[in-house]
Amino acid sequence: MRPLSLSMSAFGPFASTQQLDFTALGTNPLFLINGPTGAGKTTLLDGICFALYGKTTGNEREGSQMRCDMADDSLLTEVTFSFQLGNSCYRIRRVPEQDRVKKSGDGSTVQKPEAQLYKIDAEGNESLLVASKVSEATAEIEALTGLDVEQFRQVMVLPQGKFRELLMADSKARELIFSQLFQTHIYRRIEDSLKSKAADIRALVKDQRSRRDGILQSAGLASDDELSCELAKLTPELETAQSAKEQALQQQQWVIKTSDAAQHLLAEFAQFDALTQTVAALDAQQENMAAQTYKLNLAKQAQHMAPMLEVFVAREQEAKAASLALEHAKTALIHAKQAFDNAELKTADLPVLEASLLEQEQVKQQLNALGPQLRELDRLSKTLEQEQAQLISAKTQLQNSKHELTTVVQKRRELESALPQLQANSETRLSLQQAHQQQQQLLSTYQQWQQVVARVSLTQAKLVEAKVKGQQLSAQHQQAQVAYKALLLTWHQGQAAILARQLQQDEPCPVCGSQTHPQPAQSQEPLPSDEVLQLALEAETNAQEILSKARAEYRGLQTQLETLQQQAQDLAVQLGTAVDIPLDEHTHTLSQYAFSLTQAEQAHQQLQLLQQEIALLHAQETHLQQKLEQGQTHDSALQSKVDILQGQLAHMQQSVPSALTTLEALTAAIAQNQQSISQIKQQITSVRDLQQQTGQSFVAAKAALNGAENAAEAALAQQTRAQQQLNQQLVVAGFADQQALFEAMLDEEQQRALASEIEAYQQRSALTKAQCEQLALKLKDKVPPDSIKLAAELESAQQALHAAEQAWQLLHTRTVLLMQTQTQLSIADAKAKVLEDEYAVIGTLADVANGNTGNKISLQRFVLSVLLDDVLLEASHRLHLMSKGRYRLLRKEDRAKGNKASGLELEVEDAYTSKVRPVATLSGGESFMAALSMALGLSDVVQAYAGGIKLDTLFIDEGFGSLDQDSLELAIRTLMDLQSSGRMIGVISHVSEMKEQINTRIDIHKTSHGSEMTIVLP
Repeated sequence: MRPLSLSMSAFGPFASTQQLDFTALGTNPLFLINGPTGAGKTTLLDGICFALYGKTTGNEREGSQMRCDMADDSLLTEVTFSFQLGNSCYRIRRVPEQDRVKKSGDGSTVQKPEAQLYKIDAEGNESLLVASKVSEATAEIEALTGLDVEQFRQVMVLPQGKFRELLMADSKARELIFSQLFQTHIYRRIEDSLKSKAADIRALVKDQRSRRDGILQSAGLASDDELSCELAKLTPELETAQSAKEQALQQQQWVIKTSDAAQHLLAEFAQFDALTQTVAALDAQQENMAAQTYKLNLAKQAQHMAPMLEVFVAREQEAKAASLALEHAKTALIHAKQAFDNAELKTADLPVLEASLLEQEQVKQQLNALGPQLRELDRLSKTLEQEQAQLISAKTQLQNSKHELTTVVQKRRELESALPQLQANSETRLSLQQAHQQQQQLLSTYQQWQQVVARVSLTQAKLVEAKVKGQQLSAQHQQAQVAYKALLLTWHQGQAAILARQLQQDEPCPVCGSQTHPQPAQSQEPLPSDEVLQLALEAETNAQEILSKARAEYRGLQTQLETLQQQAQDLAVQLGTAVDIPLDEHTHTLSQYAFSLTQAEQAHQQLQLLQQEIALLHAQETHLQQKLEQGQTHDSALQSKVDILQGQLAHMQQSVPSALTTLEALTAAIAQNQQSISQIKQQITSVRDLQQQTGQSFVAAKAALNGAENAAEAALAQQTRAQQQLNQQLVVAGFADQQALFEAMLDEEQQRALASEIEAYQQRSALTKAQCEQLALKLKDKVPPDSIKLAAELESAQQALHAAEQAWQLLHTRTVLLMQTQTQLSIADAKAKVLEDEYAVIGTLADVANGNTGNKISLQRFVLSVLLDDVLLEASHRLHLMSKGRYRLLRKEDRAKGNKASGLELEVEDAYTSKVRPVATLSGGESFMAALSMALGLSDVVQAYAGGIKLDTLFIDEGFGSLDQDSLELAIRTLMDLQSSGRMIGVISHVSEMKEQINTRIDIHKTSHGSEMTIVLP
């Protein structure tokens, strides 16, 4: 991780907002954070740590305690930190919990903690990763950096008074740090997987044993022997119960057959009684059926009278309609007479209307005579308005042309002044293009080298996995091989026992031919079947094939690793010294070239555009000058035309009446006159039309009344004749009157329903009587059986069968349960044997991988111990220099006491005494040198391993004051060497020699209104 910028507001001793641009310190700087005690040097590191994790470097103060008391109440305490990880840039902002001034109203409110995390692409566009939750932001930072806050404090910051923690950490704590830095979690997952699998198998074995005990307990048994004894006892008892059950079943079936015959006879007697009752009920309905038959015949006779009745009803309705029409005609005649009289009265107004019409016609002629004069007057007025508008527009355009000409001249002079600078910037374009292409090629080769190095590391990890997997597969193959050979041996031994069981006394043995058999072979184990042998052979063959395939994959990975290592070496040769420069420097250099090239290209394009624009402005200036001269001439001509038109308009206005000086007024007067003429004409026409229409309506009403009187007389005569004919037919048909005829009438559906009812009664009556006679003949000389006696016999037989079935069922259920129990026990024993054999392998592997045997070193800790040796090798090199050849760091290989984890503790070798002793025995200054060497060595090794976390930044807070002059000189030289390898080093120290030798500084000034930061560059 490489810091880019830091902004702190009202944080620690900084009362205002302080901005720190780390990029201004240069590429891979070694800089001093300088200032008096209490100014805020450590607060700068606290700000970085708080922005990332929400905690300070010393973990002595919470974020809510970091607000500056001297800060303005309106200024919010917050920290914003921008940093680079690889090729990606990020920005995080954190606000701790604090009291702040309300946005509206008086008083204060509690500001909840919040955090925002952004990712910034190459174009500077930001994408939001975390919106506000502080926990989500911390989790995202831990995922990006691969470090939590404690690990960050130990490997990227050596806090004040905390540097010994990196040295004194035990194996467990150092394992957490190194596993994050070197990404060795795969070995932890292998440990956990083996441990989990062993625990699962152990639980399965225990569960299998519990299940076996449960199988016996569920059957009510204490042992396998008790199971065998009870099975032998139950077999003859079950056979006896089966025979008794079959006899009881035969007796029950005979009783059921006898009972069924008796029940059938009882049903026939019951049916005969029911038929006798039905015949009696049908005989009682005969009188009602006779009445229904008479009703049906009367309805058919009434149906023949229906047409004559319909004729009478029609004549009656026609007579009523004619009478109603006569009344309407009389009313219409009265209304027509009244309308005709009213029209005669209105004809007296016609002379007055005609005189008014003549007067309006004369006015019309006078108005039409004024039209030509007013049109000429209107034309002159509009022409004057147009000319005046053109004059105003011409004056405005003339003024605009003057202003536009002034603007163009001023802009041309400004553009011409910018030409020299753009010409100078454009001339560097070709050289920058060549440098940019060379840097692109170098960056591409460097990225290829990084990818190959990463693949080398990945292939090495795969080789370790393949080796572990091969060991597991080899153990599985040996297990399958042993199992197959054991089954095969048992099978061969069993064959002799099978032959021995077939031997007969005084008969020759098929193997040796002897007729005496003093000691025949015996087998105590069950003989495996051919299928079991085949499955065991297939398992052994499959295990062999899988093992061979794994070995081939391992050899392939070895070949791949050698190829990748050669590729990495070839690419490193191509890069030369550039291979030691970090990727971000290559990328930064390329970005600088690209930025400079873009600026040069932009300058070249701007130069061309500027030259074109200046030429265009020259042309515009000439055109505007000509346009200005033409506008002045046009303005004078328009002013003369306006003066002439104003004189002509005043002369014509004197000859026109004052009320009709415009065409609009004349048009309105003509329209009003025309409307008056139209209204008078319409009134005259309306009076005459009304007189004619009412006269015609009166004559028509008289004729309509005569027709209605004649129609009413004819309709009444036809109604009388139809009434007489209907009465004559009613007498003939035997109906008293029309009401009797209406009551007798039935529609066709009702007649069909009544006829069907009569027919159904007749058919049912005949059928029932026939069935009754037939059944009486069948039951002659028979008596009903005793149903109570039959039911008692059936109940007795069923009880006997039920008792026999219960006795058999109890014995059968117990026998089946015991046989199932026997089968389940055999299956459980086989499963337990397989699990115990598997645990013998997996359990051992799990104990070894988790450090439960021997020297208590787990698989991951073993891998980390190798990596720690590399770190200590680099650290010892620096410590050896700083301690003048006295000290060297070693890894403690002795096993820790008790169950404590071991393998990653540190010791120090003292060349003065030739003894190895704990690192805790080092003095304060010696501990600082050892911790500094350890941090620098860790940084070197982590970056050398592809897949590790990139530690290209280190902050050191104090500790140099404990060194003597020579050790201090060596420590400073070590830091400078580290800077040249591509790392950013920040040092907090009060030692004056540090300030003299480190020229790049961040000075923190302590004032009465809060601290301030400035960057000092050499």
